[in-house]
Amino acid sequence: MSPLFTRAVIALGSNLGERNDTLSAAVADLVDPPAVRLLAISPIVQAKAVGGPPGQPDFLNMVIAVETSLSPLELLHHCHAVEQKHLRVRDVRWGPRTLDVDIITYGDVVSSDPELTLPHPRAAERAFVLYPWSLIDPAAQLGGERVGDLAAKAGDFADLAPFDGFGILAARDAAAAAAAASGAAGTVERP
Repeated sequence: MSPLFTRAVIALGSNLGERNDTLSAAVADLVDPPAVRLLAISPIVQAKAVGGPPGQPDFLNMVIAVETSLSPLELLHHCHAVEQKHLRVRDVRWGPRTLDVDIITYGDVVSSDPELTLPHPRAAERAFVLYPWSLIDPAAQLGGERVGDLAAKAGDFADLAPFDGFGILAARDAAAAAAAASGAAGTVERP
């Protein structure tokens, strides 16, 4: 990584419209400017909505690792611009959305700024972020603990399912994956 660039982890999710296509296009949009370079992209997982109004459609979620020369706030504004390009509406907190893009980490920056809290304040509790992140960086840590271990302990882990683009794998029982994932410390088996 160039000394002018900082590594960042970004989570993406969608539960409205053509979710898979939206995620693919959003990744391309996020890394389109030369100031953001793609390092890794996770597989997509399907998850139940966490928080917000009941009865929402399932989310597709993924994580990307990038290196960027943008500042944390510039990267946040870029993420918001990508959300807007994909018609993100912010009517209901944690409500259904075409696209959600969150900066999970930005280098070693720790910030309690209300506009951008880093690391993301709820990331350590959300398997739909932690599990895909563990697949692209098994050694990654958050708060001194491996993200794979955090994923296995997260309350939503049992609701994760792999997504193959057709929904076939998503229909499998994710509870079996939770049992398999508790096997090795620091690693999480794919649901």
